[in-house]
Amino acid sequence: MPQAHLPHNHGQALERAFDHMPRADDFQTVADVFKLLSDGNRIRIFWLLCHCEECVINLSAMVQMSSPAVSHHLKQLKASGLIVSRREGKEVYYKAADTEPAQLLHHTIEKLVKIICPTEGSREEVLHEA
Repeated sequence: MPQAHLPHNHGQALERAFDHMPRADDFQTVADVFKLLSDGNRIRIFWLLCHCEECVINLSAMVQMSSPAVSHHLKQLKASGLIVSRREGKEVYYKAADTEPAQLLHHTIEKLVKIICPTEGSREEVLHEA
């Protein structure tokens, strides 16, 4: 990438960062993944599929959603490459893809839940402190 000639010099050494900055298209790809994960139900379904392989009917019961709604989320997750499916007779089973992006997102979701969502005991402590 060509070096930028910035209108102002603020004394920061930005050349190295700028030289290694991904293309704008790469940032759009990342933004598309974040858009995909902007739905809590979709994140729940993805998280479940990181821990088990399941069919639409069972996933629907687990997340208390209609089968068509779950199928819609599965279609989007599959198109993104975060999950894969296999057919066994008439049944289709889904699970998280064994890829670095899927594993990274699973790990990130679990870490964020742990950091952002206090445990039941912590919630009670916070309520008593208020």
